[in-house]
Amino acid sequence: MASSEPLVGKKKPHTKASIFYGADEYLEQLKAKYEIDHEIGDLKAAMPDGGDPHAVKTNKTTGKIAAVETNDAKRSLKTGRLLPVSNKPDPMPEELAFLFARVTPKQMMYMWNILTLIHICQWSCIVLYAVLLRYFEDKYYWYVTCGFGLPFAYLAIQNIYIDHDVMHGATFPPYWWQKYMTHCFSDFFSLPWEDFVLEHNRHHASTQDLLLQGEFGWDPEEMHYFLQQWACGKWYWWMMIFTVPAIPFVHFVGLNDTGAVFAIEWYFHFPEGGTGGKCNKEFWKKWLPRRVHHHLFVASVWTMIWLIGTYPINRPLSEGWRFMLTVSCFGRLGFGLAWMFITNFTHSLPWNRFLTSDPDRSWPILHSIMAWVLGGRHRWNEMLFHDLHHAFPNAVGTLSQRGRFHGWKKVYDAAVEVLHRGIWVKNSDEDTEMMKMNKKRSALMKSNKGKK
Repeated sequence: MASSEPLVGKKKPHTKASIFYGADEYLEQLKAKYEIDHEIGDLKAAMPDGGDPHAVKTNKTTGKIAAVETNDAKRSLKTGRLLPVSNKPDPMPEELAFLFARVTPKQMMYMWNILTLIHICQWSCIVLYAVLLRYFEDKYYWYVTCGFGLPFAYLAIQNIYIDHDVMHGATFPPYWWQKYMTHCFSDFFSLPWEDFVLEHNRHHASTQDLLLQGEFGWDPEEMHYFLQQWACGKWYWWMMIFTVPAIPFVHFVGLNDTGAVFAIEWYFHFPEGGTGGKCNKEFWKKWLPRRVHHHLFVASVWTMIWLIGTYPINRPLSEGWRFMLTVSCFGRLGFGLAWMFITNFTHSLPWNRFLTSDPDRSWPILHSIMAWVLGGRHRWNEMLFHDLHHAFPNAVGTLSQRGRFHGWKKVYDAAVEVLHRGIWVKNSDEDTEMMKMNKKRSALMKSNKGKK
């Protein structure tokens, strides 16, 4: 159920246990964080639905990373299309108000608590795996390994979805240490939380139509789109035969938001140098220290996993890599699968064409299975209405996060209505292929809904 608390009510006294925040204290901290990480606030403000309501645009940020690239007529340098504006319902119908309502501080803290719980469960799986190996490795190694690996991979999928939820609904954690546990099991080397948030928002600012990647500036995800739909015309499917099978591999080696290859790519782009080729003035004081702290923490996590895989399970210190690589492989499997759904499926032409036939009605069993794989129907809504998410990354946030507090069905019905109304304000440009598919899809969904 959604909280009925106002966003900011009467200030409550701080809890006796000083290490814990109340909702009001967290809200104050959130605003202060945006002053420090002004790049994130400014980039969010450049999105089609406006900025995060808790952030004030500072205008401190310069460079291409935190800006939308258009010409003087506000048209894309790549496609010539006008910068789109999100079509937020006005006046707001009562039945849609919950979808656009601000996420309350209590809801924000709840999501970070869930993320913390997932981290604890991941460590519990690793320790339990070691205990079972100690006593049953000789006879039941593969049973024990699969019994550990599949739940661990499933937790990794949940890890990414809650990361995505808090990124769009509660950008900064209530406690400083929580940012270190957001994706430490994804790879041996990855982006710190603030970099992770910034690059993902760069993706949103650059790619607003799901099928026009990097339309308004560089998109960090462009390599994925290149692999899945880079060719067109006569030899389109012939070329896809060679590129699409590479997608699971590039995820496994870390070319996704939480992977090592992606982190290296991002570091080459941000922060941008100062005037005259000088180093960015905030690099040494802000970005370098937090990156060093993050990488040291991740290194300590994998060192601990190496050690757990040695003497506790009667193996020499030199063989800790066996245990560590097993944990890493299943973690990569889960993180990779989650990113394939969020990045590849949702932005692919075949998937969006498939959605125009209202498959939730015509393929109910398939949708139930996929929803179970991802952790529930509220997560599956994210796959069904990712276009809505890109139109309202701040005002709505993630569909999975809204479903967490309001139920998947209520969110599903509201999303159908918003899609039917049109998620973009009509302008003089011709409709894109994605817009045309949305019109066809929403009309069919509304029609089918009336038949139920």
